[in-house]
Amino acid sequence: MKQEAVFFLVDSVILPEVFAKVIEVKKILSTGRIKTVNDAVKEVGISRSAFYKYKDYVFPFYETSRGKVITLFFVVEDFSGILSSIINKIAVANANILTINQNIPINGLADVTISIETFEMKEDIQNMMGEISKIEGVRRCEILAR
Repeated sequence: MKQEAVFFLVDSVILPEVFAKVIEVKKILSTGRIKTVNDAVKEVGISRSAFYKYKDYVFPFYETSRGKVITLFFVVEDFSGILSSIINKIAVANANILTINQNIPINGLADVTISIETFEMKEDIQNMMGEISKIEGVRRCEILAR
């Protein structure tokens, strides 16, 4: 069972410098100014391993108040109830759905993007995606953006 996250508000002055640099790398990547993690960590001056070790645990104060927004992408077969099944798996994980976009099916397949907020999720995003990928008719299932 996943341990519930506990957050602290701590002045960055007392924290190791690596935490601020991880946040800086995330900001650089989100703006698109630098495209790869490797190039971003070089610019900031930390190792890739340090970035990956802390990236899911260090956030600016304004990001922790609601949780992360993640965009999911699916390719699904065109039959009744498949979108409902995906939404149900997201609901079971206790993620908050922000947007849903389904394109018109072409050759029996439709693209679906769903943006979710992760603040109150009860399970890991990878576990939820694994469950969705098991749904009959889901051909492709991936995290598009974080």
